[in-house]
Amino acid sequence: QVQLVESGGGLVRPGGSLRLSCAASGSTLAINTSGWYRQAPGRERELVATITSGAFTNYADSVKGRFTISRDNAKNTVYLQMNSLKPEDTAVYYCNAKTGWGRGESHYWGQGTQVTVSS
Repeated sequence: QVQLVESGGGLVRPGGSLRLSCAASGSTLAINTSGWYRQAPGRERELVATITSGAFTNYADSVKGRFTISRDNAKNTVYLQMNSLKPEDTAVYYCNAKTGWGRGESHYWGQGTQVTVSS
């Protein structure tokens, strides 16, 4: 089992920056991929960015060049640095951790943190 706690959301003006944090506890050594997803009102949850245990990263096209995902293994924490924020980035952001592969994989989710981009 893995527990995830997000922090760092809030209200920011367009063009501003925020950094989200996701602290993991429990069976953290089993995590092979961590990621951030977001869900805006009336829309499905979508992938924002992922990072593997080997530090390979993947980003949604909509955030490439603006967002950066990183991890601090010593702190069992994954970060999402968000720059040049746009109103369309407004959503609840969820941290995700994956253990196992294929049929044996499990996904764990945090409780979500609200990000609002508005003037």
